[in-house]
Amino acid sequence: MHTWIEKAKEFGEHMDKIYAPWRQSYIENIDKKNNGSLDVKECVFCVAFQEKDNAKSFILKRTELTVTMLNVYPYIGGHLMVLPYEHKGELFELTGEVRAAIMEEVNFSIEALKKSINPHGFNVGLNLGDAGGGGIPSHLHMHVLPRWHGDTNFMPLLSNTKPVSCSIENIYEQLLPFFISKKAIK
Repeated sequence: MHTWIEKAKEFGEHMDKIYAPWRQSYIENIDKKNNGSLDVKECVFCVAFQEKDNAKSFILKRTELTVTMLNVYPYIGGHLMVLPYEHKGELFELTGEVRAAIMEEVNFSIEALKKSINPHGFNVGLNLGDAGGGGIPSHLHMHVLPRWHGDTNFMPLLSNTKPVSCSIENIYEQLLPFFISKKAIK
């Protein structure tokens, strides 16, 4: 029986590699003028936090340090994000208290999603920086994606289209009671 490390090495041995050291200077200098940073006035999250009507911005929950909201460009129905109020793009820029609060809200969100829409699993993570996939890299946000067996298909590959099986308004209404309840989720 192979360990995962042996399997990874075996896979890598069968893959062609091309070394291109001449690309290093391009990679190091690309986009230095605009690193994807937005100031607080331009940040869609900071603007949404100023909105008093939570439903308008699909905000499910506000705490002293964090906001939990649905992603308006979801990968899948129920895709939500937990964000600090602070406009910071890196984990080290946040206090330990804020980082812990984000994780507590991620945990709460997972339990709320389990109770409300019954997914089979989850993807949870951060996309840090432009190259790391962060669409808004200047305001850190933790993604929580409910997943179901068979929820992905060929459409993104063939037609650059992601089917999302429910409307954001419906999923918001379905999730909201679990986020505003004063009772513990578990």
